[in-house]
Amino acid sequence: MAEHSFHIGAPVAGAALALLAALGSTPAGAAPPHTDTSGISGPGTAAASRFVPGPCPRTPEPIEALATARCGVLEVPENRARPGGRTIRLAVAVIPPVSAKPAQDPVVFMSGGPGGETFDDIPFLVSSGLNRDRELIVMAQRGNLYDKPNLACPELDHFYARSVGLPSYAPQTERLMLDAVKQCRDRLTADGTDLSAYNSTENAADFADLRTALGIKQWNVYGHSYGSNLALTYLRLHPQGIRAVALDSAAPAQSVSLPFAWANAREGLDNLYKACAAEPRCKSRYPDLERTLNEQVRKLEARPLTLNVRPPQGGDPVKVVLDGGALVNLLVAKAIPLVDVPAAIDELGRGRPERFARARAAGSVQVAGQTAHGLTQSVVCSEWVPDHSPSDVLKAGREAFPEWPASVQAQAPQLAFQDQMCRIWNVPDRTATQRVAVESAVPTLFFNGTFDMKTGASWARKAARTLSHSTTVEVPGIGHWVVPQSPCAQKVLASFLTRPTAPDTGCVAGLRWEPFTITPK
Repeated sequence: MAEHSFHIGAPVAGAALALLAALGSTPAGAAPPHTDTSGISGPGTAAASRFVPGPCPRTPEPIEALATARCGVLEVPENRARPGGRTIRLAVAVIPPVSAKPAQDPVVFMSGGPGGETFDDIPFLVSSGLNRDRELIVMAQRGNLYDKPNLACPELDHFYARSVGLPSYAPQTERLMLDAVKQCRDRLTADGTDLSAYNSTENAADFADLRTALGIKQWNVYGHSYGSNLALTYLRLHPQGIRAVALDSAAPAQSVSLPFAWANAREGLDNLYKACAAEPRCKSRYPDLERTLNEQVRKLEARPLTLNVRPPQGGDPVKVVLDGGALVNLLVAKAIPLVDVPAAIDELGRGRPERFARARAAGSVQVAGQTAHGLTQSVVCSEWVPDHSPSDVLKAGREAFPEWPASVQAQAPQLAFQDQMCRIWNVPDRTATQRVAVESAVPTLFFNGTFDMKTGASWARKAARTLSHSTTVEVPGIGHWVVPQSPCAQKVLASFLTRPTAPDTGCVAGLRWEPFTITPK
């Protein structure tokens, strides 16, 4: 499954196969789309937003659902605050419902990241039943792959591939990362990209324009990770036409900042420890998980291991450095299956680092240009980083994991050197307009996994306080992005879309986590 969340750079494999989908009929209730197929407008020619039909994106691997989808692009102003600026194009796919008698209110999906590739999420959405009873609408957020412009940073992709063989937080690593960030920024701005326009406010306005351009009276919103942040921003700024909102692995706009990354890591890891302690076989076999991990983070940060490891995807062995920072980032990224985490920690404590080393080696295989790092940096640097100093991150790290070294505590998990990167990226501070709690009576459903180390369930409970018709669901043993991993969550979501004010959450009560892997002593 694609892992879209705070730091992107997860390896994605795929063959270069093209898929072209023909246009179908206009959705029920939609106005006929425009047929003008002109290209991106230059300065001084920006027009009102409009949908232009066209072929579906050519994805590296075939996506079955696109074979019957209606596709095209949404043309929108790059910066709505600057009339007369250029127009950009966002890829859109409308996937037909399975039901012969579908509901008239579609579901629109908001993907994670920010900057994660959207169209490779479609198979997971379809398998989760999102288009069972209604149309599923997918749009690549501005700057994503298949958009024009595409804010990819192959410079950063190459760095991430190389970084598996570098100490996580060493000065050399920082220098190489910052060089890659500067190269990407210089290239994007030289092409005329207004980096300040790639933010959640503009993203939300794009989706509002999409609903109008498609002639849809009312729709439902489903967003995960950063997509939940965007969905709440959209609900706050453009509530018209929103029937219901489902938020998966919620990252509320008012809460997201670098220090909070530590609290989420603590919450998810604590829940995993408690689950192991509640499972007799796990408790007996791994009685000292927390102590063992604390020892290994300290030990490896002081004396990193260097190994040659073959990536799980295949190929020649690569140099891998395992230090304290690498352990933390691998755990938070769910690079090791959650059921295997106790075994991996125990093996590491017994001098067997293979599981962690293979997970680290996987990062050496990157698809250059897949992730819109430009969108990532523009959102993070304008909305998440300001108003908190590096000392705030260090303080939060100390509070969450007091036994870990300061060099690890000083870097938010999966967001290393972010303050320095943002000085290079140089976009305006938008925290005053973005970090706002949403007050709404629109029915809202929260999903969170108890083992999620990126977006803790406590965030959802806090965000729900100002949403008068909200329901929170916590699924035991699940990490980031709940619905594709949980048949029960899929049932709850289907029930919510049918009856937003009275979803059936009965299946949740009997859920337990999958038993942990027990290795021989």
